Amino acid sequence: MNIIDITSLSQPGLEIFSQLTEAQLRNRLEPQKGLFIVESPKVIRVALSSGYKPVALLCERKHINGDASDIIARCGDIPIYTGEREILANLTGYTLTRGVLCAMHRPTPLSVEEVCKDARRAAVIHGVVDSTNIGSIFRSAAALGIDAVLLTPDSCDPLNRRAVRVSMGSVFLVPWAWCENPHVVLHEIGFRTAAMALCDNSISLDSPLLQNEQRLAIILGTEGDGLPQHAITDADYVVRIPMSHQVDSLNVAAASAVAFWQLRCNKITKK
Repeated sequence: MNIIDITSLSQPGLEIFSQLTEAQLRNRLEPQKGLFIVESPKVIRVALSSGYKPVALLCERKHINGDASDIIARCGDIPIYTGEREILANLTGYTLTRGVLCAMHRPTPLSVEEVCKDARRAAVIHGVVDSTNIGSIFRSAAALGIDAVLLTPDSCDPLNRRAVRVSMGSVFLVPWAWCENPHVVLHEIGFRTAAMALCDNSISLDSPLLQNEQRLAIILGTEGDGLPQHAITDADYVVRIPMSHQVDSLNVAAASAVAFWQLRCNKITKK
């Protein structure tokens, strides 16, 4: 094991965990050199099992022979920086969940065609910027039968540290891709689209029209303003969730779970 005790917060190698912003980790200029941070042993295990490659570990000393021992055994000879809980919190600026962080290589970006090749249900995240919502949507997508996720470039990165943690590693389980014009691309590969929005012409989520679609993409909008008008106009369907007590909308993460469950593939009526 390549264990390195932290003697200084400016120690070489620690900048991955302390000085680099999310944008710098992502490395837009040279994506092949990009990194991301995974937090907590459980989520790190999911990433490793999904084929993601570790670069370095930051581990509370007591976890080296405890919660992180199996992770360390799987990571080869990468640097394992260690110290007490307070030192790690001072280094990162936050208290580590279960005392372990892992820096990993970003994967080669996938194309829309690759992630949707065999998909029957897809989700489109359109301009959602809150990392907690991104993580929650991915967790629901993995649990409720979504085969692929597309994100517009103005959405939060799924490999944002908080998004990864909130998803409990589901961002590693559902294939995803960035997409500038999801409506156009999805139509070209045989999908119909359903925009989640409150409009005069919206249909109920439990409409048989939706259940009978063989390939359907569910489009989800921003936390405050919802979908832009062009996203609604270009969709094949505009869909609302029936609600009670004069409640007009749900948080985008909650709405996604309801929609994914209702439109899951095993509910499709055979023609």
